[in-house]
Amino acid sequence: MAGTALITGASSGLGAEFARQLAATGASLVLVARDRDALDRVALDLRSRFGVTVEVLPADLLKRRHLAKVVARIADRERPIDLLVNNAGFGLPLDFASNDIEDEVRHLALHVEVPMRLSHAALGQMLPRGRGRIINVASVAGFIPRSTYGACKGWLISFSRWANGAYGARGVTTTAVCPGFTHTDFHARMGLARGKEGVAPWMWLDARTVVEEGLRDAARGKAVSIPSLKYRVIIALSRLVPPSVSAAVGARGRR
Repeated sequence: MAGTALITGASSGLGAEFARQLAATGASLVLVARDRDALDRVALDLRSRFGVTVEVLPADLLKRRHLAKVVARIADRERPIDLLVNNAGFGLPLDFASNDIEDEVRHLALHVEVPMRLSHAALGQMLPRGRGRIINVASVAGFIPRSTYGACKGWLISFSRWANGAYGARGVTTTAVCPGFTHTDFHARMGLARGKEGVAPWMWLDARTVVEEGLRDAARGKAVSIPSLKYRVIIALSRLVPPSVSAAVGARGRR
């Protein structure tokens, strides 16, 4: 793609992979994450490997002042954003009743309120130009009962479907990318060692493939992208089984 992409959660995992693949196309980048040092390392690597312009924007998106700074950057019509990738997120244990409610509120804000605000800002400057893309990194958990994580991702999927239908004809598409279990540092940050998550090896995806398929589907204007045939089959089957069975499947991978 040409133009400029802004990516949240860009210092590692899927966010860093989005940055690498977009840089390989020649796109300029705005990288957003809390850890400035990690962002600087990613930016240095991308500049040296691909010769692209990389802007670093350190921000804790759960802090109002930081979030406002990112909203302002997206809304800046003098420096337009052509692709917004809402990727920032974190996970919690699945036992909602045992979790700290303030952690749950922060979890909800980062997965729902933040992408909603950033998408609103992006639409405000994309629609007048008649072009732009928004990618919301959701999850197959949005189709299968999985505590509040699945509920948040379900919101992203529903919103993306609606926004794509509402604004796609005006040149601005919205795509929910819904990976399954993907080898990144997401699970490590939760204290889960690779191979000990209770997930069968065949269910794992690699970040490169997830991002490749997500970007391809976004370029095609699809509202929902489910990387890998096996997860498309799993989601189709989940609609045919009782909710209790779906919930049992959704409980895998995090205790």
